[in-house]
Amino acid sequence: MTMAKKLTAEFLGTMWLVFGGCGSAVFAANFGGDGNPLGIGFVGVALAFGLTVLTGAYAFGHISGGHFNPAVSVGLMVGKRFPAADLVPYILAQVLGGLLGAFFIYIIASGQPGFAIDSTAAGSFATNGFGALSPGGYSMMSALIAEVVLTAIFLIIIMGSTHSRAPVGFAPIAIGLGLTLIHLISIPISNTSVNPARSTAVALFVGGGALSQLWLFWLAPIIGGAIGGGIYAWLGHERPDIVGE
Repeated sequence: MTMAKKLTAEFLGTMWLVFGGCGSAVFAANFGGDGNPLGIGFVGVALAFGLTVLTGAYAFGHISGGHFNPAVSVGLMVGKRFPAADLVPYILAQVLGGLLGAFFIYIIASGQPGFAIDSTAAGSFATNGFGALSPGGYSMMSALIAEVVLTAIFLIIIMGSTHSRAPVGFAPIAIGLGLTLIHLISIPISNTSVNPARSTAVALFVGGGALSQLWLFWLAPIIGGAIGGGIYAWLGHERPDIVGE
């Protein structure tokens, strides 16, 4: 597979993740107001993020590996599943794809009368944040720890489900459900990033505090991804010898 095709797959996959996941938060999470049975709430948003990764992995995984996330690319590189030479091009494709997804959300949302982005509100336009910009008012340290731990676990899920000894064909399901669970845990804490491209895409449209806090949603997922990739490189190393050795 050529690099151009791999980068295009990463671009489209990340666009889909942001458009589907963040779009569900912007358009459908609180549709009709609190208590409206048509609104999907944060449980629905968590499921939407999981479904975008699941469907994206089946669509593009055989082309690019289906990272759609700089932290995943870093973790797979640390885990010796991804070449370091491809890291920067992948991250650039992911960030640009995420921006396109956020642009689509913004254009569609702008078609609703009275639409406006409140840069002082927690979770505005599906942004991530801590302190006053955390949906539950959680501190910077809480958000940092949650993002590091959950991204590390996400990498372990990804590497475990794609291991040569894992059941073939089921990895996207495990990965998608893993991301759903991660969102169920951490939407109240940081509005869930575990993905710097996803965080950057919407923060650029909001500005203000979301942009000034963006550093954490690069630093923590990258650290977590590297930790998870390193752990699995040791824990589940692939060898063509006796299972269990």
